[in-house]
Amino acid sequence: MTRRYRVWHRTAYSYAKPVQDSVGQFHLVPRDLPWQRLEASDVVVDPMPGDLAADRDYFGNSSTYFHLTDPHSELTITASSDVVVDVPAYDPDALAQPWERARPLVHPEVPGAWAATEYALESARARHAPEAVAYGAPSLTPGRPLGEAATDLMRRIFRDFDYDKTATTVTSTVADAMQARAGVCQDFAHIALACLRSHGVAARYVSGYLATRPAPGKERVFGADASHAWLAVWLPPVGEVTGEATGGQAGEGQWLAIDPTNDQWADDRYVTVAWGRDYGDVSPVKGIIFTKAKQSTLRVSVDVAPLAD
Repeated sequence: MTRRYRVWHRTAYSYAKPVQDSVGQFHLVPRDLPWQRLEASDVVVDPMPGDLAADRDYFGNSSTYFHLTDPHSELTITASSDVVVDVPAYDPDALAQPWERARPLVHPEVPGAWAATEYALESARARHAPEAVAYGAPSLTPGRPLGEAATDLMRRIFRDFDYDKTATTVTSTVADAMQARAGVCQDFAHIALACLRSHGVAARYVSGYLATRPAPGKERVFGADASHAWLAVWLPPVGEVTGEATGGQAGEGQWLAIDPTNDQWADDRYVTVAWGRDYGDVSPVKGIIFTKAKQSTLRVSVDVAPLAD
């Protein structure tokens, strides 16, 4: 099935005193992928920065740098994109291979291992806490099919952890979330990454949006959606490799996108914006300001609206 969406994301800052200088970066434009096509996109920064440069970052994500030197008490970044999404298709043989083969540091001879290696390493926000090492082990039994092992870990996290916005903050660690047995989508993705990577499996953090459905009898509320996070596990290529791989280049394998927050593989309701080692690589907006203000307010509104073909 193919779905079309208009994604709208507004980030608004207000400051108690004027900001003299603001330098920032944002990842707000969805990627073009084998299963996802970007039809149109526009990002407006208000006030208009003197320097605004769109580029691609190291991971191939759309990344825009801005530098605003005019004094301002408010800053708003509004992104709007039209995107077409299909359900990703995976090679059954790649899903059925033993999970041990998806360890690029152990098996550098596997095609595509060179490109997946950095996603098997520990990262700043997905530390290999001892609790994560132990938690991941029951899903990664010897010889278990890779797709089955990844899915089992996803389902266990969904079952064992509570979704609680008050349990963690943006700076919480894997160990913090493991101890609380609660968190949000960002935490669950980091936990899964730590569980897999600590056993050598390559996996990456994915940032984007999930199209939600209103409750029966209720209308959609504009701006009530939110950014979402999940992860993708490397599926090394099996046999002869032809054509494009899912989320990579031909010959480098595929990436199985799983969502522990909702206990499901990512499908045509997921809009992929960016991927990296963890949240720090792909945060929607980040930057530095120079001001005497001691207080500021951040408001984020997101809307993922289905469009007719």
